[in-house]
Amino acid sequence: MSGTGSPIVIYIKSFVYLLFISLLIISCNGDGKKSSQEAESKKVVNVPNFNADSAYHFVSKQVEFGPRVPGSEAHEATKQYLIGTFEKYGAQVKPQEFTSTTFDNQQVSLTNIMASFNPKASKRILLAAHWDARPFADKDSVRKYEPIDAANDGASGVGVLLEVARVLHNSSLPEVGIDILLFDGEDWGETQGADVPTPQGLDSWWCLGSQYWSKNKGNYSAYYGILLDMVGGKNAKFYIEGMSKYYASSIVDKVWNKGIELGFSNYFIKQPGGQTTDDHVFVNEYAKIPMIDIIAFDPKDGGFGNFHHTHQDNMSIISKETLSAVGKTLLHVIYYE
Repeated sequence: MSGTGSPIVIYIKSFVYLLFISLLIISCNGDGKKSSQEAESKKVVNVPNFNADSAYHFVSKQVEFGPRVPGSEAHEATKQYLIGTFEKYGAQVKPQEFTSTTFDNQQVSLTNIMASFNPKASKRILLAAHWDARPFADKDSVRKYEPIDAANDGASGVGVLLEVARVLHNSSLPEVGIDILLFDGEDWGETQGADVPTPQGLDSWWCLGSQYWSKNKGNYSAYYGILLDMVGGKNAKFYIEGMSKYYASSIVDKVWNKGIELGFSNYFIKQPGGQTTDDHVFVNEYAKIPMIDIIAFDPKDGGFGNFHHTHQDNMSIISKETLSAVGKTLLHVIYYE
């Protein structure tokens, strides 16, 4: 035998060496991929500041017009204010006017308002709220047939989104396009105890604006949507709404995780809440856009708060801290998208 060694031994040594090199390459690639994922999750984005004082002002301004009941002077004045404000902040504004019949046989003129930022972006996020006010205080013990201020149930969500519009105008835009959609006719549903059958083509007497928009949106689409409803009350608790979890669980996780990460775990409660018929249901069903609902609802007592659909729903229950928690979470979600 020569000093070069056995061919079998050389083969085994070569095999072991190649195996070692292969494992090293796989290991390096794996670490690289992991490092890339970690870098992505830890990326730092310059998220502009959400001003709670400004959001509070936007809520107050709506209430000052008076109850925004469709057909009223306050409703028309508020519509012009909303359109003008969005235009001032550089949005592309598209009002959608239509007529509808309410459960008590009133023919009303309604307007959904869409304000778009970064309209050329193909990936879009839809943010929504309703801007009308309840025509009656049917859960109250006094003045039951008079309209309410609807400071929280309507104006709070709009106030947050007007502040988002102001921020977008004054800051570098996020990488995605943002559409703010304000639904009309959400709150003219049946009074307590009424049971009026809906006509063909209408699923509910509630959410007239979102039903119409979802069936008449043209070719519009969005990656996902976030609906705000009653997001300004003091000590609000946002449990996970049932239909949101059913239609868009990943978006629920995205929003609640971000809120908790920002220190708002006393607001964003990552536990199941009740299930409600709100504008997001029809956006999911008919527009086929996965949309969640951030809505104050306490499953412990099964209610929306003792102010709900009463004259107590006024500026006295609006909290800048709650508006801030929702607004900051919303901005972080869209800027990290």
